[in-house]
Amino acid sequence: TVLDRLFAVVESRRGGDPEQSYTARLFSEGRGKICSKLGEEAMETAVAARDETPGHVVRESADLLYHLMVLWAEQDITPEDVFDELANRAGTSGVEEKKFRQS
Repeated sequence: TVLDRLFAVVESRRGGDPEQSYTARLFSEGRGKICSKLGEEAMETAVAARDETPGHVVRESADLLYHLMVLWAEQDITPEDVFDELANRAGTSGVEEKKFRQS
């Protein structure tokens, strides 16, 4: 899928030249910078959803997913790990799942 291809590119940039790759630069700046960018993109997506067109939301969502994948790669998490977790939650009430996480 496009997400798998994107994740492969993100992973390939680990240890790359920060002068040549934005992704390599994020990795070199560390988890704090990656988290900051992820938060920024999440906020921009929410603001776009509130105030902008669906096309703007699509573009911001793409940025958000990209930065989330950088964080996953930094944490040695794969998309498959996340998809497996979602599959495990399938058929479970969100209210019940949240109660389980809090215990």
